[in-house]
Amino acid sequence: MSPCPHLVLGLLSHVLLFSLPDLLDHHLLHTHLGRTRRLPLSSPASTITACMEHIMPFLIKFLMGPILLVSQGTRDYNPKQMAIREKVFNTIVSCFKRHGAETIDTPVFELKETLTGKYGEDSKLIYDLKDQGGELLSLRYDLTVPFARFLAMNKISNIKRYHIAKVYRRDNPAMTRGRYREFYQCDFDIAGHYDPMIPDAECLRIVSEILGELDLGDFHIKVNDRRILDGMFAVCGVPDDKFRTICSTVDKLDKMCWEDVKNEMVKEKGLSEEAADMIGQYVSMQGGMDLAVRLLEDPKMSQSKQACAGLSDMKQLFSYLELFQVTDKVVFDLSLARGLDYYTGVIYEAMLGPAGAEESLSVGSVAGGGRYDGLVGMFDPKGRAVPCVGVSIGVERIFSILEQKAEAEKVRTTEVQVLVASAQKNLLEERLRLVTELWNAGIKAESMFKKNPKLLSQLQHCEESGIPLVAILGEQELKNGMVKLRTVATREEVRDSCVCVCVCNSLIAIKSRQC
Repeated sequence: MSPCPHLVLGLLSHVLLFSLPDLLDHHLLHTHLGRTRRLPLSSPASTITACMEHIMPFLIKFLMGPILLVSQGTRDYNPKQMAIREKVFNTIVSCFKRHGAETIDTPVFELKETLTGKYGEDSKLIYDLKDQGGELLSLRYDLTVPFARFLAMNKISNIKRYHIAKVYRRDNPAMTRGRYREFYQCDFDIAGHYDPMIPDAECLRIVSEILGELDLGDFHIKVNDRRILDGMFAVCGVPDDKFRTICSTVDKLDKMCWEDVKNEMVKEKGLSEEAADMIGQYVSMQGGMDLAVRLLEDPKMSQSKQACAGLSDMKQLFSYLELFQVTDKVVFDLSLARGLDYYTGVIYEAMLGPAGAEESLSVGSVAGGGRYDGLVGMFDPKGRAVPCVGVSIGVERIFSILEQKAEAEKVRTTEVQVLVASAQKNLLEERLRLVTELWNAGIKAESMFKKNPKLLSQLQHCEESGIPLVAILGEQELKNGMVKLRTVATREEVRDSCVCVCVCNSLIAIKSRQC
């Protein structure tokens, strides 16, 4: 039997009042917290925080019994949240299909060797599974590497595909910012040999369409090119063997200030301060086609063939983006790096807010992608390359934003179009016959699970659930072979014998009024 709440609160207060002074002692602090919190605790405030985070749950569990929790970095979704998710998914899928994509699916886990060596420093975030019958397996980290494996395995040389599925990362979760360990990715990719920058521009157009349709407010899309980055590192004096690790550090500029990024490059990764300062001059540059033209004439950048190739393609990309009418949303940003090892050309990332706005950091990027021409060849026995470019929509962060917006709003969680109700008692059989007739006609309908529900309760259910129509059966209507159909919002009523036709006409009228 669990103790009463008053006893629990009293015991907890006693523990905090009489144990906390002892916990302030550094020796006891180590004893109590050292095994669970590996952070320096130098002040009473941090000690209290540690106590609250680590001791309180154990005390509550001891006093009140087991507490049901989900794993860190995961969450449940209630019907309202699922309705928002479904709307987002429908918007995204509709856009993907509008651009001619077909869908595939791949296993949630892959052979560990399939994923190893594809993600750079992020490889440490892969979830490894226990040995299963001699196979070393890992949960998929993203949908891109499995897609490349799929292309090589099935000898597919061109496809425009989308894939929506869960992926897993052993990351430090930040739930309020939409960062989870289990989350959905919505990927769109174009594989095949095509003329440069046309598929890349379409991917950017897709990002712009989706973010615009979801009504998330202002946004901008940063673009860069791995060849430009590598050329920049070369002319700044970065050794070849440090390109990828320095690239991973530059990728942190959206989370850290330049001074912290520079310190990591110099003190932790051994780059010269002169080289770091030169990188700092370039990564502060932003613009459009004009920046690409200016960099092509830059005395240092023009010495790198790799950088010049990337800059020429960037010029071509912006010319296509102008035709696709999205140049107002796209910014050429030399600080964009994207740390994944498999990118070979254009890279991009979408952020909420206008370019340069601090508030865009509150949720991080909401979409990202790029070109990865060498990934499929890593899986093909003969090394045959299939050029690919794609984008991934960060739906979890989008969900977090839309959920906050919908907190005060009423969101419909069902699609029921009509409730079959009765005005008097003993009409259960008639209600069930009518709801069956509506189902047979393909109309979304329901009736309450009571023999004799009150009419007021039935009407209140319609208002609470957002059901637009109610078909009311009464003794007089049954004698006349009619049904009374009421529009819940306006309380307008009609009587008709052809109830299915009447329901359909009423739904059309309601929809036209809403438009």
